[in-house]
Amino acid sequence: IIGRISTPTFLIHGGFLAFGLLGFWDDFMKILKKQNLGLRAWQKMVFQIGISLLIAIYVTIYMPQGGYIYIPFMGDAVNIGLWRIPFIVFVIVAMTNAVNLTDGLDGLAGGVTSIVGFVFGMFCLYGQFHSSSEFFFLALCGACLGFLIFNHHPAKVFMGDTGSLALGGGLAIAAVVAHCELILPILGLIYVAEALSVIIQVASFKTTGKRVFRMAPIHHHFELGGMKETSVVIMFYIITAVCGVITFYFA
Repeated sequence: IIGRISTPTFLIHGGFLAFGLLGFWDDFMKILKKQNLGLRAWQKMVFQIGISLLIAIYVTIYMPQGGYIYIPFMGDAVNIGLWRIPFIVFVIVAMTNAVNLTDGLDGLAGGVTSIVGFVFGMFCLYGQFHSSSEFFFLALCGACLGFLIFNHHPAKVFMGDTGSLALGGGLAIAAVVAHCELILPILGLIYVAEALSVIIQVASFKTTGKRVFRMAPIHHHFELGGMKETSVVIMFYIITAVCGVITFYFA
């Protein structure tokens, strides 16, 4: 216990704040210093890996059952030992950037994250994992719902990298603390699809000179196909809700 704050709570909120500050730094350079690119990609990646590595080392070595990871749909956990350190780093960095890519339409990232946060919170409360994570997940859900009042189409307020990096990092760290990071790609299928669409698009263009999607991330592909922005957002909400039901029922 750190004062009256438990170590897991400190890790989750500290990591959430660290990623938020990294995003703020990027937004600050873009807006106030008039640097369109903000931080370079490699600079953001170095900081993301650094933050993730510190969290991964502490979780794996110093927290109880640090090497264990929950296997969805099997109802069991396996001990992968120190291999969980690089795995945690990958999960946090991947999720942080995936949520950042999802933040491309009014209300998209905030709405999807509110659903993910709610289902994760219920899973931790009523499932096998009772930790500090459930309170963070539910608080994140409430914060995103409140933000949607101003961020739904047409948006009056935008989260920028400050919000998207904090959301992605916070979600991933809370899942890591609860030992259920393998649930993230199932429940957060939209995040995965957004990131994969960019990877596939870039790889295809560099190797063949052709584009697989009209535009990446994939939400722009649907927009250019004739769907309204609000229709794309609602479709992604529904997909996330279905993934949430599947996750909560089976896992």
